[in-house]
Amino acid sequence: MSNDASPPGLMDLPATVGGYAAVEFGPLVRAFARMVGGQPGAGGALTVHLRGEPLVEIWIGDAAPRRPWDADTGAIVFSATKGIAATVIHRLADRGLIDYDAPVAHYWPEFAANGKGRITVRQVLSHRAGLYGLPEIARGLDDVLDHRMMEDHLAAAKPDHLLGIPAYHALTFGWLLAGLARAVTGRGMAELFRTEVAEPLGTEGIHLGSPPPGSTTSAALLHGNKLSAVGTNYVSLVLGRAYSLPGPLGAVARALFLPGLDQLLEGDDPPILRTELGAGNGVCTATGLATVYAALANGGMHQGRRFLSPETIRAMRQVETFRLDRALFYIPMMWHMGYHSLPVPGAHAGFGHIGLGGSFGWAEPRLGLSVGFVHNRLGIGSMSLDQLASAWVLPLVVRGAHAARRTTTPAVPAAASVA
Repeated sequence: MSNDASPPGLMDLPATVGGYAAVEFGPLVRAFARMVGGQPGAGGALTVHLRGEPLVEIWIGDAAPRRPWDADTGAIVFSATKGIAATVIHRLADRGLIDYDAPVAHYWPEFAANGKGRITVRQVLSHRAGLYGLPEIARGLDDVLDHRMMEDHLAAAKPDHLLGIPAYHALTFGWLLAGLARAVTGRGMAELFRTEVAEPLGTEGIHLGSPPPGSTTSAALLHGNKLSAVGTNYVSLVLGRAYSLPGPLGAVARALFLPGLDQLLEGDDPPILRTELGAGNGVCTATGLATVYAALANGGMHQGRRFLSPETIRAMRQVETFRLDRALFYIPMMWHMGYHSLPVPGAHAGFGHIGLGGSFGWAEPRLGLSVGFVHNRLGIGSMSLDQLASAWVLPLVVRGAHAARRTTTPAVPAAASVA
């Protein structure tokens, strides 16, 4: 948006930032420009909805070399994908097709193998199924890319000693939900992302894997050294030997590492985009994520139409376990059914899901507030700071939302152009 002609109620954006933002979100916009901009080949976007109305939709930087970011640029959001996959399951539960407290095997009979007949949907959704380990179900990259085979392998797998205890199912979560959803509907998770989430909410910015031909969403290239350090012989040897270690280090290694898995992100058309990985390969725009979480933040309503019932929204808001997560170094994730909260300002009363590198979608029902934040930076040097993006985004969003709630008319432009 040109800084020369900002409509009333909208701030003059920094020259490098495209889109629009209500004046109350000035500190957020300036922090976004400083934290996300400045690296050629990298960029990102941030959208904020209040009571379903868009108050911020901004972007900066590059989706790829010589390809500027725009409103339709999506990024691989990694584990933020889990929140969308969980929303699919909640939509099915809302229609009475799934009961949270029923055994998964009631819908997916093959899942009863190896003593899993009593594991419930609620336990799977809150990372308590004891099925987080990769070495038990996959040999390497080719197996991980075969999502139907991974569903079958999980159906046959035996849970480990952490059954009933929160242990982050970093990759297996997506295949577990996909197998359950397939058993109920006969359809794969990529199709369900479209029919159960994107289409009912009228958003084009939600995809599982690469956006299909004809989509307005274009996927940003990953920028940085990605997971290359994990692929070295020395690191692979150390992580492989860590499988048998007791405690969190062993759990993390089993949940996240397989030899060759670093190649999942390599190239301009990385293999991760060519499968259905409901735990990690969503390609989403910031506005797509904010739109999904707007419905969850506003009692299940979207533009005057019901997306989820109040009863289902209450179930989604409930923290299922306050126990520390054994596969995330005892971080207090406060797992909901498919989402988490965080003990940081602006996040402790809300829920959503953060992905590797810091992209996330978030709902704050007390304010009717939703947030989508995406970017394409993924490198060892910036990882620690990027992963904590929610720690600066959410407090500034809540601050702006409190100020905006005091205004009578949301400042939303009819259209926005790139700066």
